[in-house]
Amino acid sequence: MIYLKLFWNFFLIGCFSFGGGYAMLPLIHQVVTSQGWMTTDQFTDVIGISGMLPGSIGVNAAAFVGYETAGLMGVTVATLGMVLPSLLIILVISRFFQQFRSSHLMTQAFYGLKPVIVGLIVYSAINFSLSMEAITNISWKSVPFILMIFIAFLLLVSRKVHPMFIILLSGVCGVIYQGLLS
Repeated sequence: MIYLKLFWNFFLIGCFSFGGGYAMLPLIHQVVTSQGWMTTDQFTDVIGISGMLPGSIGVNAAAFVGYETAGLMGVTVATLGMVLPSLLIILVISRFFQQFRSSHLMTQAFYGLKPVIVGLIVYSAINFSLSMEAITNISWKSVPFILMIFIAFLLLVSRKVHPMFIILLSGVCGVIYQGLLS
C-alpha cells in the first residue's frame, strides 16, 4: 500500500508541477508532511542533501523521501512516479513538436506559468529558511551563515560570478568554519 501511495503522490507532483525541481518543493513538502512521512525539519535536511547532488532537486528529494519511507523499493517507486509524467509528456510533444511550437495557445500558457513558478520558488525559499534552526535561533554562530548568504547574493548579482564558484567557495568556508568550532 505504501508503494502505491508513494507512486501516486509523486506521479501527481510530476504531472502538475512546472518550472523544475525547485518549483516542485512546495508540493513535495505538502505531501510528505500531510502523509506523516516526514516533518518540516526532516524535509529541510532532504532539500539540503538533494541540492548538493547532481540532477533535479525534485527527483533527488523524491528518491530520499522514498528511501526514508519504504527503503530501496520506495526509492524506485517514488522516482518512477516523479519522472514518468515528464517522460510521457516529452514523448507526446516530440510527436507533435512542430504543432506545439507554433501554437499561440501554448505560448500564452507558458507565459502565464512563469510568475507562478517564480512564486513557488520564492515560497520555498522563505518557508524553508524560516524553518531552519540557524534562522529561527539566531545566535553568534548564525552570523557567518547570514554573511555567506549576502556575500553569495552580491557576487551573483553585481559581479556575475559563476554559481559553481559560489558553491565551491561556500563549501570551503563551511569546512573552515566547522574546523574553527571543533
